[in-house]
Amino acid sequence: MTTRVVVLGAGFGGLELATEVSGRCGAGVQLTLIDQAEGFVFGFSKLDVMFGRRPPEQVLHRYASMVSPGVRFIKATVTSIDPETRHVETTAGAFDADILVVALGADVHPEATPGLAEGGNEFYTVPGAFRCRDVLDKFEGGRVVVAVTSLPFKCPPAPSETALLVHEFLTARGLRDRSEISLVMPLGTPIPPSPKASEAVLAAFAERGITWIPQRLVRSLDPERRVAVLGDGGELPYDLFLGVPMHSVPQVVADSGLAVDGWIPVDPHTLETKYPHVYAVGDVTSVGTPKAGAFAEGQGAVAAARIVAAVQQRAPEAEYDGHGVCYLEFGDDQVAKVGVTFRPGQPPVGDLEGPSAELAGDKTTFGADRIRRWFGREWTTA
Repeated sequence: MTTRVVVLGAGFGGLELATEVSGRCGAGVQLTLIDQAEGFVFGFSKLDVMFGRRPPEQVLHRYASMVSPGVRFIKATVTSIDPETRHVETTAGAFDADILVVALGADVHPEATPGLAEGGNEFYTVPGAFRCRDVLDKFEGGRVVVAVTSLPFKCPPAPSETALLVHEFLTARGLRDRSEISLVMPLGTPIPPSPKASEAVLAAFAERGITWIPQRLVRSLDPERRVAVLGDGGELPYDLFLGVPMHSVPQVVADSGLAVDGWIPVDPHTLETKYPHVYAVGDVTSVGTPKAGAFAEGQGAVAAARIVAAVQQRAPEAEYDGHGVCYLEFGDDQVAKVGVTFRPGQPPVGDLEGPSAELAGDKTTFGADRIRRWFGREWTTA
C-alpha cells in the first residue's frame, strides 16, 4: 500500500523532509511537494545579491530542476487546508494526504508598517532584497537605518549582518566617511541566546562606528520628512531605510484553524500538531526556536524520520533536540558560526566559533552540500 505524503512549502524544512522521506521509502510513498515560488533561495543569498556579490540568476534554485524521482513538485498556491481530513485545495487542483506536512513559512507584510512601502525598503523577501541591489547601487552616502518593525522575525542575526555589510559596502565605495549607520532592534542584545556572539557583534559595531539602538521598534516612516518613528515616539532621520517587515502565518494557515495565537502549536519533540497525521515544521510553528532555516531543516529531518517509521510500520523514535547552527557575516570575508540549542523549559545555550576567513569557506560548503542533496547538482558560487 502506498502512503500519500503531501508537503506544503519547499523551504529548508520542506525540502529536507521531502528528500529524506522519498529517499528512504521509495515506492512506499507518493510524495507531493507544493510551493508557489519558482525556486529556492538561501536567506544568505539574498544578502549576496543585495550587496552585489552574486547575480540573481546564480542564487535561484528552480524547483523544476529537482531530480529526485520520488518527489512530484507542483507549482501552485495553497488556497485551503482541512487538517481534519487532510484535504488541500490549490490553484493546481485538490490533494488528499494520508500524512500532511505544513511547512509554509512566515509571510512578511511591508504594508503593515505605515510609510515603509513609500519611503523605505524591505530586504526579507526575495524580490525586496533583489530590488535593494539597485537602491544601494545608486546610493551616494548619508544616514542609513537598518530596523526591525515587529516581533517575531525570521533569522535574528540578519539585521546585524546587514548593518555590517552596509559598512563594508560603503567603505569599498569610498562613501563611509560621509555616512552614518544605525541598527534598531527590539532585542536587548543582537543575538540573545549566544552572549559570546552578541559580544562579538557589539565589538564589531563599535569598531566600525555603527550605532546600536536596542529594545526599540520602528512603528512607522514619514517619507516626506525622511524620519523613522520609534515605538516610544522618538524619531530617527534617514536617507536610506532598510527594514524587516511584520511577520505572520500565511492567511491560508490562519483560515485553516491550525494556528493558535498566530502560529501553529506542535509537540516540541515530534513536530506533530493536534490533528492526527498532520505535522508542521519551520517558521510557521511556535515550537520555541528562532524562525531560521537551520532550525526548520532540523525539524524537517525529525518529522521525516517519524514519517518513515510510520510508513515502514515501526515505532517512531526520532525527537527534535532544538539545536541549530547559523552563519553570521561580519564583512571583509569574515564569518562566524553560532550554535544554539533550545529545549522546552530550559534557557537556551549558545556558542560562537570565529569569525574567520576559514568559516566563510565552511558557509559555502554548507550551501553547496544542500543543493547537491536537495537538487542533485553542483552549485558553484564563485
